[in-house]
Amino acid sequence: MTTVVLDSDAVVLYLPAPKTVTGEDVLELHVHGGNATVKAVLSAIPASCPGTIRYAEPGEFTKRAFINDRLDLAQVESLSDTLSAETEQQRRAAVRGSSGSLGKTYETWRQELLEARAEVEAIIDFSEDQHFDETPIDLLENVTRQVRDILASIDVHENASQRTELLRNGIRIALLGPPNVGKSSLMNQIVGREASIVSGEAGTTRDIVEAHLDIRGYLCTFADTAGFRSASNDDAPIGLVEQEGIRRARAKALESDIVVVLVSVEQDSSSKFHLNYDAQTLDLLSTVGKGFLVVNKRDVLPEEQLKQLLEKFRSSVLGELNQDSALNPVLVSCRDAQNKLGDAKDPGGVHAVADRLSCLFKDMTTLPTNQQDLHGVTERQRQLLAQCREHLENYIANTTSEDAFDELNFVIAAEELRYAAGTLARITGRSEAGDIEEVLGVIFEKFCVGK
Repeated sequence: MTTVVLDSDAVVLYLPAPKTVTGEDVLELHVHGGNATVKAVLSAIPASCPGTIRYAEPGEFTKRAFINDRLDLAQVESLSDTLSAETEQQRRAAVRGSSGSLGKTYETWRQELLEARAEVEAIIDFSEDQHFDETPIDLLENVTRQVRDILASIDVHENASQRTELLRNGIRIALLGPPNVGKSSLMNQIVGREASIVSGEAGTTRDIVEAHLDIRGYLCTFADTAGFRSASNDDAPIGLVEQEGIRRARAKALESDIVVVLVSVEQDSSSKFHLNYDAQTLDLLSTVGKGFLVVNKRDVLPEEQLKQLLEKFRSSVLGELNQDSALNPVLVSCRDAQNKLGDAKDPGGVHAVADRLSCLFKDMTTLPTNQQDLHGVTERQRQLLAQCREHLENYIANTTSEDAFDELNFVIAAEELRYAAGTLARITGRSEAGDIEEVLGVIFEKFCVGK
């Protein structure tokens, strides 16, 4: 690096290739002062060198870095995710994927498949010459062992990508419960604004109301849904609009990552307290498998009476679910939260809902320490990995059948390895140019043909 100080307001840095961000010679101008000084310098440069200097196109520096092998496509995608990150967890995941380890892993697999294909093609072309240190059967078993190892690694990457997609696209949460238990009130308290209409009139939510927010660094999408009820336990008839609302609510729950089911403390005509719930929502909690129960209106009963009511509810209703998430509900009071009553740090206990959600988010997205770089696996990479897995599974099928040593099967198996290696090359953006020469080089080096 060479530094030239023009005056007190400008410094020129010359960074020679190839150890630069783009892999090319770079000249940096560090201009001090106000906007007028910067504009004057920028306007003077093209005027002094007409036709040779221009403004960079959008993303051109990244493109040059890729062309000059300073970045692979996996790193470019992570860079893009870093720049577009909306939450802290999205940023962390993107940064972990920018280390370059993913590209190195895929290139290692590609090289292994290259060698594996070379062995299979050597069996096809040179088996009669008997220039092998191993028998064709041993060679085939070695290749198959390599392929199975890569398949196991692909499974790990695909599973990691599912967790990463939750961070990248957001975690979907459905609020379920019967009418007037406080779903809309809870959603408004969590998102911090009046996203849903709140009314004492039952059934004010007919369609799905969604809101996006950041909880503890995780991007989430909350969906406030229509209240569930059945004609068998309610004298009021269910109209067509309400039926459609319930149908949409059920569909939204089934496509969500987490279900939060609300029940509320209510008093009947004989002044006895009970928990108002709908069995359909509890079934959906069990079906989705991720979520928990929230009991609203805790403020209408003394703590001891509320405990007794919950114990009765657990034994008579929740016991069949056999889920810790349902057996340990979060107790809230949306009214206290709105009026800032109770605990000053957590009025109404609504923050406890966010805490429980945060624990679920962490469990759903965290990877082991030795797999942190896999947070960089994108949907595009996952799809290509799925194609690679399909080709490798086809290879296994062709080499483990009864007529595995049929020459046609060997030819097809070699082609499957070529296709699999090609999908890995597409992940990093490195073409298969020179692929034939590489394969022949491995064959002649490994098997010493012609000695």
